[in-house]
Amino acid sequence: EVQLVESGGGLAQAGGSLRLSCAASGFTFDDYAIGWFRQDPGKEREGVACIRSSDGNTYYADSAKGRFTISSDRTKSTVYLQMNNLKPEDTAVYYCAAVDAGPVEFGAYWCTDWYVMDHWGKGTLVTVSS
Repeated sequence: EVQLVESGGGLAQAGGSLRLSCAASGFTFDDYAIGWFRQDPGKEREGVACIRSSDGNTYYADSAKGRFTISSDRTKSTVYLQMNNLKPEDTAVYYCAAVDAGPVEFGAYWCTDWYVMDHWGKGTLVTVSS
């Protein structure tokens, strides 16, 4: 059974930092790309950052560039999202998701088109106060 379990959400002040973790199981970690997505009530789900651990390719949304870093630990089948210089507009439920990436060219669309992802976690809430 495929499982993606997020952790690390919580309350942070503007300018602060949080690190989210996504523990993956039930599939071959290197065969998949994993991304972080977020959704605020009333808004569309948006991709934040994606990574394919097998080759280290990454993608960042403009909102994440320079502030967030996605990384992975292949020994733990875990993907992290380090979020620095948080802003109130980063407040959202953050989800991790996985897509079968296989032996294909890395696709930014995995992050921009959230509906192509195959598996989803339940999400973790991030609240940033001003």
